[in-house]
Amino acid sequence: MSGGGDTPAINSSIEAVRNRASMLGFKVYGVLRGWKGLLGDGDIVDLTNIPYNGIYGGTGLLSSRTNPFPSKKNKEDRSEQILRNIERYKIDVLVTIGGDDTNGAAKQMYERYGIPVIGFPKTIDNDLRTRTMHRYQGKDHEVVLCPGFASGAMQIKKLAAKLHTTNESHQRIMVLEVMGRDAGWLTGSAMFGGAQMALIPEVVVTKERKDFFFEKVKENYMSSPKRSLIIAVSEGVRWYNDEKGEIDMVYASSELDEYGHPRFGGISGVIASELNKKLGIEARGQISGYIPRSGRCYEYDRRLTSTLADKVTDLLLREEFGRMPVMRDIVPYTELEEFHTDSIEMGNIGNFPLPQLYYNANEFQFSDQYVDFLTYIIGEPYRMEFNHQFPIVIP
Repeated sequence: MSGGGDTPAINSSIEAVRNRASMLGFKVYGVLRGWKGLLGDGDIVDLTNIPYNGIYGGTGLLSSRTNPFPSKKNKEDRSEQILRNIERYKIDVLVTIGGDDTNGAAKQMYERYGIPVIGFPKTIDNDLRTRTMHRYQGKDHEVVLCPGFASGAMQIKKLAAKLHTTNESHQRIMVLEVMGRDAGWLTGSAMFGGAQMALIPEVVVTKERKDFFFEKVKENYMSSPKRSLIIAVSEGVRWYNDEKGEIDMVYASSELDEYGHPRFGGISGVIASELNKKLGIEARGQISGYIPRSGRCYEYDRRLTSTLADKVTDLLLREEFGRMPVMRDIVPYTELEEFHTDSIEMGNIGNFPLPQLYYNANEFQFSDQYVDFLTYIIGEPYRMEFNHQFPIVIP
């Protein structure tokens, strides 16, 4: 099953796990719409011995943010319905492709009822703790690597690179909003398309920091040869609200999903408007929205899902349930192999924000350490440039 927000790598994950489980002799079913597909009478399809397009993004099994356990939005405990359908459909092992919410519910099913589950990591935000290590300048640093992130990062890299043409034409400041409720991992990929500054949820924008940010924006804009500046901001940035006199977040909707999360959106427009008023420089907000979730599964993600599915095979053979396959190390595409994988207990997943060493808070930029990390995954930074210089005409 797949639950929560979609990514371009879910179908690839489904295909890879299906292929390996089939080789082991399992009949492979697909649960439709996440946990919702195991409620009521169930909504199950047979994936055994049929073609499956793993390059096409999103999830053919569909998704929802259904929580089988009691929440603020739904007080009912529906776990008994899950248990009944697992027995009715004779499900031996449940593989849940999701983030902290979907796999957190699977962990509870395992711990409370002993249901054999294997979690499979999935998140665009790349903040699901995978205990992956990034070796930089001789030292190991804990980071995160989840399927879906590489494809999303590539999309943001390309979008940021494209925005330079329109931004330079009008000598504007462009505020590019990127998905990231609690972490700035994905926002940093805009730098690889030439974004010069960034704001992330991990560093709160207080009143004093906001004033410092405006000064830095003006300095960077005025020193830009083309009077053009792109600022990447995470949707979950904590921003000081002058009218309220408090730090606030911007929501597209105050309605909560079944895991208690509101829908973010609009911080880019707020920041652009304030930059316009404060600095007198034309600024525009641009929401990347669902672009990083959309489109095909890129090569790095394709091989990553295959590698993690190899580890799922190992877990199935050993009957080691309640665990999730992860990459032990950050490696280039050619080294995505099973010997670089590990598995962790699903009770140890949780969220993992961007470490301080990966972001320069004084410069509002991502550090060289982050650049090294992401280069393994999406290649070198790239920026489109118009390099012609025109001679000035004197009357």
